[in-house]
Amino acid sequence: MTKLENFALSNPISVILGKEPKDFTRDDLIRIIKEKELERITFHYTGIDGKIKELRIPICSTQQAEMILTEGERVDGSSLFKGIVDAGSSDMYVLPVYKTAFLNPFDNKSIDFVCRFLNKNGERAPFAPDNILHKAHTMLKERTGLELWALGELEFYLIGHTNNQLFPMPKQRGYHASEPFVKSAAVLNEMVRYIAQISGNVKYAHFEVGYLERIESDYPELNGKSAEQVEVEFLPTPIEDTGDIIVLSRWIIRNVAYRNNFTATFVPKLEIGHAGNGMHFHLQLMKDGKNIMTDEKGALTDYAKMLIGGLCNYAPSLTGFGNMVTASYLRLVPHQEAPTRVCWSEMNRSALIRVPLGWNNLSNLASVVNDCPVEPLEKRIYRQTVEIRSPDGSGNAHLLLSGITMAAEWGLTNKDKSLDIANNSYVSTNIHKSSIENELPELATSCVESSEKLLQHRELYERDNVFPPQVISFVAAQLQNENDKDLNQRLLSLPDDEKLKESRRIMHRDIHKN
Repeated sequence: MTKLENFALSNPISVILGKEPKDFTRDDLIRIIKEKELERITFHYTGIDGKIKELRIPICSTQQAEMILTEGERVDGSSLFKGIVDAGSSDMYVLPVYKTAFLNPFDNKSIDFVCRFLNKNGERAPFAPDNILHKAHTMLKERTGLELWALGELEFYLIGHTNNQLFPMPKQRGYHASEPFVKSAAVLNEMVRYIAQISGNVKYAHFEVGYLERIESDYPELNGKSAEQVEVEFLPTPIEDTGDIIVLSRWIIRNVAYRNNFTATFVPKLEIGHAGNGMHFHLQLMKDGKNIMTDEKGALTDYAKMLIGGLCNYAPSLTGFGNMVTASYLRLVPHQEAPTRVCWSEMNRSALIRVPLGWNNLSNLASVVNDCPVEPLEKRIYRQTVEIRSPDGSGNAHLLLSGITMAAEWGLTNKDKSLDIANNSYVSTNIHKSSIENELPELATSCVESSEKLLQHRELYERDNVFPPQVISFVAAQLQNENDKDLNQRLLSLPDDEKLKESRRIMHRDIHKN
């Protein structure tokens, strides 16, 4: 086997073994444990709350390590899935996925894995969010012969004390800002280093629009501190892997921030009049390893339009998984580059679904700006995606991606309906500056309304037994508990100072959500 190239951000395990992660075996991992003199195996898995959990297993012998990597461990499902799994039948197995193995950047004596949940019969637990995503994608592949790939955009604020007041950042002018105007670039570099080594799929990172010089809050971890908005964007992967990458990356981001005396928050909104945190996803359909979103002339294919039609059909209820706290609906307001209506467009950030630039019919662009000869790449890579822009940092990544996958499958297997929806949902202008806005279906305006839409359309998710009914009921109940019906009307009825204070209370109470 040819040895893999060793870059600074290559997966260290891949470099040692000379293998891609998908080829890791149990014997390979035992070798790593011995060569690196590791003391622990750490299992990671995602609970119903969307956060990473962990189990630390000391390694005392080769036999024990082999047993753990082969048979997994036992955990309490009633604690990890409280409200879904009963305490009377709560035992579950967690099994490591070998290709996810990584050296823990925060514990130099541990080899870590992402795990899957199995039930007492050794089958994938049907209520686990990552298993729901697996089932949804398997159905899509079997019925269409296609794969759905996705890349996420994680937006978050880094909050801390900034003692150096030189080169202050203007309000709402942080997009792609550089040092010395931003003060947390070194922290971002550390985050990206670890995410890249573990996932191998970071596209880029940059500072975003939002900047708060001084936060006013009742919460001491926020009050008086400054906040810089950041985005990390990933490369496309099969959508099942995308869920794990998002959850692991949020775990890494929070850990690095904590170790540098910052708070990282994915809260949908931190301050009125300042940019909120989205968790957008770009999607592409793949056939035989090739992106099929555009034809040879660069036009969107029917496949791409069917995907768009499916997303539009599911959009009103997808907020149930992608916008899960009251603060979400202080972000989904007009004129803030956040969608409020179900529609799609090219390069239009007021639309729910955006078709971004995709290098269609363009190649070897470096030759335009360089005087030296630039040899074209041997193989052209098609990069067109469509982006769904409603989700935010409160979303449950695996459940959201499961719903998106079912929307894609519906669109691809209901061609006439989905193409008709796509044709009727297209807009060519900023909808907030056009009368067409009133003709388009609305997104939910509160968690309670989102819950109602999810329950009204639960058959879209429960069909073919992909989403268990108890998961839909559980999510709907969580949304109902936000008790935010008529949120915007209630806020508008308050005097300005009380409205601002109440808005901050709503936004800041969820700074550690997901």
